Amino acid sequence: MSKLITVFGATGNQGGSVVKSILADPILSKEWKIRAVTRDTTKPAAQELAAQGVEVVSGDLSSVDGVLAAVTGADTVFLVTNFWESMNRDVEVAQGKAVTDACKTANVKHLIFSSLLDVTEISGGQLPNVSHFDGKAEIERYIRDSGVPASFVLAGLFMSNFFQMLNKQGDVYTLAWPVDVDKAQVPMFDVVEDTGKFVTASIKHYPATINQRILAATEYLSPRQIVEQFREVTGYQVQAVTIPADVFKSFLPPPIAQEMLENIFLLEDPGYYAGEALAPSHALFDADVKPTSWKTFVSRNQAKF
Repeated sequence: MSKLITVFGATGNQGGSVVKSILADPILSKEWKIRAVTRDTTKPAAQELAAQGVEVVSGDLSSVDGVLAAVTGADTVFLVTNFWESMNRDVEVAQGKAVTDACKTANVKHLIFSSLLDVTEISGGQLPNVSHFDGKAEIERYIRDSGVPASFVLAGLFMSNFFQMLNKQGDVYTLAWPVDVDKAQVPMFDVVEDTGKFVTASIKHYPATINQRILAATEYLSPRQIVEQFREVTGYQVQAVTIPADVFKSFLPPPIAQEMLENIFLLEDPGYYAGEALAPSHALFDADVKPTSWKTFVSRNQAKF
């Protein structure tokens, strides 16, 4: 008898990657049925999933009743919340709590949540404005306290963000950040290709992964290493430079400027994952699975830069 996994955000980057990985896995694709949750079941991305045999349902994360049907009968649930949709921590946390409560009611055996660390806490209060991290950390605490068996997959910095972060002026690309370009450490992560790899690893190693954090990133690179590898692949002129904090903020919309400034500061001290090594998370992979390197990502996406 097949087991059922409910995937929230199934038409987005993270949820879509989870669906893709399960369908592509020779073992999981036979063992698991997928229920994809989206707000609009009529949109093309949802219809594409349905054409692949995925059950597509609608769900409203704002209430327990809005998601209970989506998780009922599921053995496992993958949950990703989107701070940037509302840009409101309270809204995001309420959504995470609603899904958690629904999972508890439905006796879900394994909730996998796309979490992040509490930056206010790990920085000793020095970086108190990284709400898109701290809200997810609050949801993680709620899940742990709820008694729902859960694993936590912590996404690194999306490689796709560098489509915007590498600024081209004339023939030169520049990565301009308010940190030391040799000391800051960026956990590089291909969200579209690799989210599913880490989530399926969590599924395959269940129940050993219960209460565990899985760090979803390929490698730590400094800003200088990022641009040097970019140059090696593309041949483009590129540089990493340190700029003042106020100059960095001037490039950003005021509502998010301080949050993004502190997000970049985090990369230097205390560290995106507070200095934790990636090797234990990579050890969960099957022998033939590898996370995507920055060089590979640049090679595949060179036309987008």
